[in-house]
Amino acid sequence: MITIQRATDTEIRDIIQNHSAQAMFEGGDGTFRPTQERVEQLNKTTLEKGAFYLLAKDGEQLAGWVMVGSNKDFFSEEMIGFIYELYVFPEYRGKGIAKELMTEGISALREEGYEEIRLNVFAGNQGAKRLYESLGFLDRQTVMSLR
Repeated sequence: MITIQRATDTEIRDIIQNHSAQAMFEGGDGTFRPTQERVEQLNKTTLEKGAFYLLAKDGEQLAGWVMVGSNKDFFSEEMIGFIYELYVFPEYRGKGIAKELMTEGISALREEGYEEIRLNVFAGNQGAKRLYESLGFLDRQTVMSLR
């Protein structure tokens, strides 16, 4: 049975030290592989701003997580809820865990008073995009690149 709970400091360190680099690599559609130093820097900054992890656990086994917090809209400077990271280990995929994590993360952000919640998703990550759309997320902007 899967349970969702807030991460302890020990569990946060485990995620950052042992799993976040792979999660960022996969979530970034394989476009970059972050160094451990970069992973720690990104997570430290986000956590210092009040973000937190919710974990999906199968007994004592970590099945996945979502990191939620706040961010400032670039244009309006309004504070919004933000979903920074979602990851489910391959052996637990296809079981609805990502949706459970997202639902709990959205609820936590709503409880903190955020009227709007945003996230970023790479265009090639169609599975994640379908999940987010099923939860009511809509395209807000497109970032394009030219090399």
